[in-house]
Amino acid sequence: MIDLDVLRVFCGPDGGGGNPLGVVRDGVAVPDAAGRAALAAELGFSETVFLDDAARGTVDIHTPSTRLPFAGHPLVGLAWLLRSLGRPPRTLRPPAGAVEVGFEGDLTWVRGLAEWVPARTTRRHASAAEVDALPAPPPGEGWLYAWAWQDEAAGVVRARAFPRRGDRVVEDEATGAAAMLLTHELGRPLDIRQGTGSQILTRLHPDGSIAVGGRVRRGTP
Repeated sequence: MIDLDVLRVFCGPDGGGGNPLGVVRDGVAVPDAAGRAALAAELGFSETVFLDDAARGTVDIHTPSTRLPFAGHPLVGLAWLLRSLGRPPRTLRPPAGAVEVGFEGDLTWVRGLAEWVPARTTRRHASAAEVDALPAPPPGEGWLYAWAWQDEAAGVVRARAFPRRGDRVVEDEATGAAAMLLTHELGRPLDIRQGTGSQILTRLHPDGSIAVGGRVRRGTP
Protein backbone atom coordinates (compact mmCIF):
# COMPACT_ATOMS: atom_id res chain seq x y z
CA MET A 1 0.00 0.00 0.00
CA ILE A 2 1.54 3.33 -1.10
CA ASP A 3 0.75 6.55 0.73
CA LEU A 4 0.43 9.18 -2.01
CA ASP A 5 -0.08 12.93 -1.63
CA VAL A 6 -1.42 14.82 -4.65
CA LEU A 7 -0.69 18.53 -4.93
CA ARG A 8 -1.04 21.41 -7.39
CA VAL A 9 2.17 23.40 -7.72
CA PHE A 10 2.57 26.99 -9.02
CA CYS A 11 -1.06 27.91 -8.51
CA GLY A 12 -2.24 31.35 -9.57
CA PRO A 13 -2.99 34.13 -7.05
CA ASP A 14 -6.64 33.01 -6.93
CA GLY A 15 -5.63 29.40 -6.13
CA GLY A 16 -6.48 28.15 -9.64
CA GLY A 17 -4.17 26.43 -12.08
CA GLY A 18 -1.17 24.59 -10.74
CA ASN A 19 0.58 21.51 -12.07
CA PRO A 20 -0.50 18.20 -10.48
CA LEU A 21 2.26 16.40 -8.58
CA GLY A 22 2.41 12.99 -6.94
CA VAL A 23 4.48 12.77 -3.74
CA VAL A 24 5.55 9.45 -2.21
CA ARG A 25 6.79 10.50 1.23
CA ASP A 26 8.05 7.00 2.04
CA GLY A 27 10.36 6.22 -0.87
CA VAL A 28 11.21 2.85 0.70
CA ALA A 29 7.69 1.74 -0.22
CA VAL A 30 8.80 1.77 -3.88
CA PRO A 31 12.50 0.87 -3.62
CA ASP A 32 13.42 -0.09 -7.18
CA ALA A 33 13.73 2.08 -10.28
CA ALA A 34 11.39 -0.09 -12.34
CA GLY A 35 8.63 0.17 -9.75
CA ARG A 36 9.00 3.93 -9.56
CA ALA A 37 8.90 4.27 -13.32
CA ALA A 38 5.77 2.11 -13.46
CA LEU A 39 4.02 4.13 -10.75
CA ALA A 40 4.89 7.46 -12.40
CA ALA A 41 3.57 6.15 -15.72
CA GLU A 42 0.38 4.89 -14.09
CA LEU A 43 -0.27 8.20 -12.31
CA GLY A 44 0.41 10.21 -15.47
CA PHE A 45 1.35 13.43 -13.67
CA SER A 46 4.05 15.64 -15.16
CA GLU A 47 6.23 14.41 -12.31
CA THR A 48 6.11 12.12 -9.31
CA VAL A 49 8.67 12.62 -6.54
CA PHE A 50 9.93 10.02 -4.06
CA LEU A 51 11.37 11.13 -0.71
CA ASP A 52 14.14 8.65 0.08
CA ASP A 53 15.76 10.23 3.14
CA ALA A 54 13.70 12.81 5.02
CA ALA A 55 16.61 13.87 7.25
CA ARG A 56 18.93 14.65 4.33
CA GLY A 57 16.20 15.63 1.87
CA THR A 58 17.25 13.05 -0.72
CA VAL A 59 14.68 12.77 -3.52
CA ASP A 60 14.12 10.92 -6.79
CA ILE A 61 12.05 12.52 -9.59
CA HIS A 62 10.21 10.69 -12.39
CA THR A 63 8.05 11.78 -15.32
CA PRO A 64 5.73 9.18 -16.87
CA SER A 65 8.59 8.12 -19.13
CA THR A 66 11.95 9.20 -17.69
CA ARG A 67 13.95 9.99 -14.54
CA LEU A 68 15.10 13.59 -14.01
CA PRO A 69 18.19 14.93 -12.26
CA PHE A 70 16.34 18.14 -11.36
CA ALA A 71 12.88 19.67 -11.70
CA GLY A 72 11.36 22.73 -10.05
CA HIS A 73 7.72 21.78 -9.62
CA PRO A 74 8.35 18.54 -7.63
CA LEU A 75 10.83 20.24 -5.30
CA VAL A 76 8.59 23.24 -4.61
CA GLY A 77 5.67 20.91 -3.98
CA LEU A 78 7.58 18.56 -1.67
CA ALA A 79 9.08 21.47 0.30
CA TRP A 80 5.60 22.95 0.81
CA LEU A 81 4.17 19.59 1.90
CA LEU A 82 6.92 18.96 4.44
CA ARG A 83 6.42 22.44 5.87
CA SER A 84 2.67 21.81 6.16
CA LEU A 85 3.54 18.70 8.20
CA GLY A 86 5.71 20.73 10.57
CA ARG A 87 9.02 19.66 9.02
CA PRO A 88 10.13 22.54 6.77
CA PRO A 89 13.31 21.51 4.94
CA ARG A 90 16.28 23.80 4.44
CA THR A 91 17.76 21.67 1.65
CA LEU A 92 16.49 19.06 -0.81
CA ARG A 93 18.87 16.79 -2.69
CA PRO A 94 17.84 15.56 -6.16
CA PRO A 95 20.58 13.85 -8.21
CA ALA A 96 21.72 17.20 -9.70
CA GLY A 97 22.85 18.65 -6.36
CA ALA A 98 21.82 20.42 -3.15
CA VAL A 99 18.80 22.71 -3.57
CA GLU A 100 18.26 25.48 -1.03
CA VAL A 101 14.65 25.91 0.15
CA GLY A 102 12.95 29.07 1.42
CA PHE A 103 9.49 30.24 2.44
CA GLU A 104 7.90 33.70 2.22
CA GLY A 105 4.24 33.93 3.17
CA ASP A 106 2.32 31.60 0.86
CA LEU A 107 5.28 31.24 -1.52
CA THR A 108 7.70 28.32 -1.50
CA TRP A 109 11.10 28.80 -3.16
CA VAL A 110 13.82 26.43 -4.35
CA ARG A 111 17.19 27.54 -5.66
CA GLY A 112 19.45 25.79 -8.16
CA LEU A 113 21.54 26.18 -11.31
CA ALA A 114 20.41 26.55 -14.92
CA GLU A 115 23.02 23.96 -15.94
CA TRP A 116 21.01 21.34 -14.04
CA VAL A 117 18.03 21.76 -16.39
CA PRO A 118 17.71 18.94 -18.95
CA ALA A 119 18.08 20.10 -22.55
CA ARG A 120 15.09 21.94 -23.97
CA THR A 121 14.31 24.66 -26.50
CA THR A 122 12.93 28.07 -25.56
CA ARG A 123 11.17 29.81 -28.44
CA ARG A 124 10.03 33.43 -28.35
CA HIS A 125 6.78 34.44 -30.06
CA ALA A 126 5.59 37.88 -31.06
CA SER A 127 2.68 38.07 -28.64
CA ALA A 128 0.88 36.29 -25.82
CA ALA A 129 -2.01 35.69 -28.23
CA GLU A 130 0.35 33.85 -30.56
CA VAL A 131 1.44 31.59 -27.71
CA ASP A 132 -2.20 30.96 -26.78
CA ALA A 133 -2.99 29.97 -30.37
CA LEU A 134 -0.40 27.18 -30.53
CA PRO A 135 -1.73 23.63 -30.96
CA ALA A 136 -0.94 21.11 -28.23
CA PRO A 137 1.63 20.01 -29.06
CA PRO A 138 3.11 22.14 -31.86
CA PRO A 139 4.74 20.22 -34.73
CA GLY A 140 8.31 19.10 -34.13
CA GLU A 141 10.36 17.02 -31.74
CA GLY A 142 11.97 17.67 -28.38
CA TRP A 143 11.03 19.68 -25.30
CA LEU A 144 9.66 23.13 -26.24
CA TYR A 145 9.03 26.16 -24.03
CA ALA A 146 7.04 28.69 -26.06
CA TRP A 147 6.89 32.19 -24.61
CA ALA A 148 6.18 35.86 -25.29
CA TRP A 149 6.29 39.07 -23.33
CA GLN A 150 2.94 39.93 -21.76
CA ASP A 151 4.44 43.03 -20.10
CA GLU A 152 8.17 43.31 -20.81
CA ALA A 153 8.76 46.32 -18.55
CA ALA A 154 7.27 44.44 -15.59
CA GLY A 155 8.95 41.14 -16.51
CA VAL A 156 5.64 39.34 -17.08
CA VAL A 157 5.83 36.41 -19.50
CA ARG A 158 3.13 34.27 -21.10
CA ALA A 159 4.37 30.70 -21.61
CA ARG A 160 3.29 27.20 -22.54
CA ALA A 161 5.36 24.01 -22.26
CA PHE A 162 5.32 20.95 -24.51
CA PRO A 163 7.47 17.94 -23.50
CA ARG A 164 6.94 16.16 -26.86
CA ARG A 165 8.53 12.96 -25.53
CA GLY A 166 5.77 10.54 -26.47
CA ASP A 167 4.15 9.99 -23.08
CA ARG A 168 0.76 11.11 -21.72
CA VAL A 169 1.86 14.66 -20.87
CA VAL A 170 0.98 16.63 -24.00
CA GLU A 171 1.29 20.03 -22.31
CA ASP A 172 2.98 20.78 -18.99
CA GLU A 173 0.84 23.16 -16.94
CA ALA A 174 3.69 24.76 -14.96
CA THR A 175 7.40 24.07 -15.29
CA GLY A 176 9.95 25.34 -12.79
CA ALA A 177 13.05 24.09 -14.61
CA ALA A 178 12.03 25.75 -17.88
CA ALA A 179 11.28 28.96 -15.98
CA MET A 180 14.78 28.79 -14.52
CA LEU A 181 16.30 28.30 -17.97
CA LEU A 182 14.39 31.24 -19.45
CA THR A 183 15.41 33.43 -16.51
CA HIS A 184 19.05 32.51 -17.14
CA GLU A 185 18.73 33.32 -20.86
CA LEU A 186 17.03 36.69 -20.29
CA GLY A 187 19.16 37.63 -17.28
CA ARG A 188 16.30 39.06 -15.21
CA PRO A 189 13.66 37.99 -12.69
CA LEU A 190 10.36 36.92 -14.21
CA ASP A 191 6.67 36.58 -13.42
CA ILE A 192 5.59 33.72 -15.69
CA ARG A 193 1.93 33.02 -16.42
CA GLN A 194 1.85 29.49 -17.78
CA GLY A 195 -0.81 27.02 -18.86
CA THR A 196 -4.44 27.63 -17.94
CA GLY A 197 -3.89 29.62 -14.76
CA SER A 198 -0.49 29.01 -13.19
CA GLN A 199 2.10 31.50 -11.95
CA ILE A 200 5.85 30.93 -11.54
CA LEU A 201 8.11 33.57 -10.00
CA THR A 202 11.89 33.63 -10.48
CA ARG A 203 14.87 35.47 -9.01
CA LEU A 204 18.56 35.67 -9.89
CA HIS A 205 21.23 35.56 -7.20
CA PRO A 206 24.77 37.01 -7.33
CA ASP A 207 26.36 33.56 -7.24
CA GLY A 208 24.63 32.63 -10.53
CA SER A 209 21.95 30.47 -8.95
CA ILE A 210 18.28 31.01 -9.76
CA ALA A 211 15.29 30.63 -7.46
CA VAL A 212 11.83 29.57 -8.60
CA GLY A 213 8.83 30.04 -6.36
CA GLY A 214 5.09 29.73 -6.21
CA ARG A 215 1.97 28.67 -4.39
CA VAL A 216 0.92 25.09 -3.65
CA ARG A 217 -2.46 23.58 -2.91
CA ARG A 218 -3.65 20.05 -2.17
CA GLY A 219 -5.57 18.01 -4.71
CA THR A 220 -6.05 18.15 -8.48
CA PRO A 221 -7.95 20.81 -10.46
